[in-house]
Amino acid sequence: MPTITCIEDLRLMAERRVPRMFYDYVDGGSWTESTYRANQAEFADIKLRQRVARNIENRSLKINSLGIDMAMPLAIAPTGLAGMVHADGEILAARAATAAGIRYTLSTVSICSIEDIADAIASPFWFQLYVMRDREFIGRLIDRAKAAGCDALVLTLDLQLSGQRHKDLKNGLSTPPRLTPANVLNLLSKPRWLKGMMCTRRHYFGNIMGHVKGVDDLRQLANWTYDQFDPRLNWDDIQWIKERWGGTLILKGILDVEDARMALASGADAIVVSNHGGRQLDGAASSISMLPAIAEAIGNRMEVWFDSGIRSGQDVIKALALGAKGAMLGRAHLYGLGAMGQAGVAKALEIIATEMDLTLALCGHTNVQDIDRSILLPGTYSQADWTCSELRREKTLA
Repeated sequence: MPTITCIEDLRLMAERRVPRMFYDYVDGGSWTESTYRANQAEFADIKLRQRVARNIENRSLKINSLGIDMAMPLAIAPTGLAGMVHADGEILAARAATAAGIRYTLSTVSICSIEDIADAIASPFWFQLYVMRDREFIGRLIDRAKAAGCDALVLTLDLQLSGQRHKDLKNGLSTPPRLTPANVLNLLSKPRWLKGMMCTRRHYFGNIMGHVKGVDDLRQLANWTYDQFDPRLNWDDIQWIKERWGGTLILKGILDVEDARMALASGADAIVVSNHGGRQLDGAASSISMLPAIAEAIGNRMEVWFDSGIRSGQDVIKALALGAKGAMLGRAHLYGLGAMGQAGVAKALEIIATEMDLTLALCGHTNVQDIDRSILLPGTYSQADWTCSELRREKTLA
């Protein structure tokens, strides 16, 4: 077993072990993938301020977010098809998150169901909701999440229709995979993955199959899912969802200051600044470039979380410095899952935590809750400066 020291090590291992169509689903973006690349690359432009000769003993990564004590400012992001990256993937990732003292977020389009996760872990988790045309089904889905003890609903707003992902189209992405000659050859070359999938009964969208009238086989399931994402979703729908849910509501997919203000007015408890990992609108701004202006516009009136491009603990620290309360880990935990299952997710979380702790210390701090822009070298986050200066100009003109 090679020594694993960073998320990139897990990515390379996952690339070798996960079938091509599912690896590409994880490690790809829409159109030219320019936004996908920018999400990660633009973190490098933000420089940390190294400090010395400061007492850096007794450090802490602990936070309290939305009334929940967390071991670090991190949550597992909702990711579709995790159970195709590794057999029972959502269950394994949820167990790793629980052991690490953070929240796991289950996707609507997961392979393992809400009930599977509730049976597998003893602590609460979060559930991510896509709004579909069948509002009766959505209502039942919300009720199932409540019955399972979920303590937050993460409503994703930026996937009313799917961005065009060239890799998925070329690979003929499906679940389970279609048995074309090319796919069969690729599956046979991934014995670990294949053995795991042969030992589980979970091969379909667990939150949908068996819960929708008229969907009894894979063909019907595929057609239903394709037709159901609702392009009519608007801010008026959020009130109905909020009332049906009755608990903590997080709105994910905010990438614009005006939309952040709309989210605040909606009565949500938190937002996630995100461009869906560069999988929706190619050519949109990176999430990290939009975070400062959005955080400044919201102030302390609601929590601001961050998503897209996190590959290290330093990335998390930079997001916190620019106004985030915490970060959601998407691809990075899937690399770990594809590489080594539950142990791989645990390793990814350990890597991020270690990098956060060391970065905190070398920047002269001991408590992650004290992080602000003073931890960054001024002038090295130009897009952040630009967005905030525009926001201040807007306030002046108003």
